[in-house]
Amino acid sequence: MTYATDRLQEEIAYVAYHFHWGMDEILDLEHHDRRRFAQEIASLVTRAKTEG
Repeated sequence: MTYATDRLQEEIAYVAYHFHWGMDEILDLEHHDRRRFAQEIASLVTRAKTEG
C-alpha cells in the first residue's frame, strides 16, 4: 500500500512548522508515529483556539 505524496507532504509541513523539526527527522518516523504527531498537534491547536 502506498501513501499519497500530497498527504505525506502535508504531514511533513505540519509537523515541521509546529515542532521545528527537519524533513529527515520527520521522514525517519514510522508512518503511524508521524500521523500520531500530526493528530496531537491538531488537538493542541484546536485547544489553544478554544481556550485563547
